[in-house]
Amino acid sequence: MDKVYEACRKIFGTWNRAILAAGLIPNRSDNNRMYKRIMGKAKDGHFCDSVSEILIDNWLYKNKISHQKNALYPDTNHKADWQITLNGKPIFVEYFGLANDSPRYDRAVKRKIILCKEQKIPLVAIYPKDIYPKNNFENNLKNKFKDYFAA
Repeated sequence: MDKVYEACRKIFGTWNRAILAAGLIPNRSDNNRMYKRIMGKAKDGHFCDSVSEILIDNWLYKNKISHQKNALYPDTNHKADWQITLNGKPIFVEYFGLANDSPRYDRAVKRKIILCKEQKIPLVAIYPKDIYPKNNFENNLKNKFKDYFAA
């Protein structure tokens, strides 16, 4: 099987491309990204990885909540989707849009939650249920930030 695998990789670039070329659906990988990022630009000029992130970034902007995109977690290569600074202290905001979608992503979510606890950094965790359906979006985000801002 190793020779077949290597031949497929050589011809198609990846095993999954070979599977797709055969007209089949590849298995989800534990290690590979499970989605294609669709970059977009929020009203404040921040580049976001999804329409959902644009909605959140625009909400922060609309509510005059100053924020930085892609802030590094201390002593790691992990990045928070946003960092808000309140009274000189960081608050991380994460959109966990692919929670329960792949083991790799779920490990990253758990790691970020642990990092925030260890570093005593407040974390505002936003999930798809918080922004969809969109008619609940405004109230749900206000509720998520109520401890920090009167948005």
